[in-house]
Amino acid sequence: MTKLILSMDGLVLKEIPLNKERLTIGRKPKNDIQIDNMAISGEHAVIVTIRGDSFLEDLDSTNGTMVNGQPVKKHVLRNNDIVELGKYRLKFLTGGGSEVEGDADESSQNRQALAKLASEMALVPTNDFLTRSHGGVSATPPAPGASPAAIQLLSGPNVGKEMALTKTLTTLGKPGEQTAVISRRPDGYFITHVEGQQLPLLNGRAIDAQAYPLNDHDIVEIAGIKMEFFFKG
Repeated sequence: MTKLILSMDGLVLKEIPLNKERLTIGRKPKNDIQIDNMAISGEHAVIVTIRGDSFLEDLDSTNGTMVNGQPVKKHVLRNNDIVELGKYRLKFLTGGGSEVEGDADESSQNRQALAKLASEMALVPTNDFLTRSHGGVSATPPAPGASPAAIQLLSGPNVGKEMALTKTLTTLGKPGEQTAVISRRPDGYFITHVEGQQLPLLNGRAIDAQAYPLNDHDIVEIAGIKMEFFFKG
């Protein structure tokens, strides 16, 4: 089972199972992991878990987030990673992982690989609307016979533009305002809200942090941009 071990100054405070697709961390009581300390922002960071892959994102916190001693904005979490928020530590453990602190020290080669994966998560601007596809490390790769799909922008400066959804994950939206992820799974395509107080719309209805299946010709609205999801061929 994947879990987080929260500690401070070497003292273990609690164990948190990663049993939600979206787990928020911050000082405000509404967070899934509340850390009542002034060094922690009200909405400090979020961990999104999709098909066994967990992604950490700092939500523009005042004091930042570190993983294994390095400041990060986005990071693909690996077994024994240490997430640092002020004086607090969250140790990321997957099934059967060791809880020995020294195990978190990665070799230089492994750290470079993690940095490369994290950089692939960065959103690349396309005028005002941001999109990026990345492979991630899917625990269950999409089925070879899965129907190919794409999205077409229906509004905004890039109206009419199409983007094929060929990767495991495709991130859409505006960082700091509203972002969502379309995941390609063996049983279809799913959309999940990742960031922002305003929720994305699916056929005119707001979606929450759960994964929602996408059907042919569904209309999605993210950060004020409407788009149509459709199967190709």
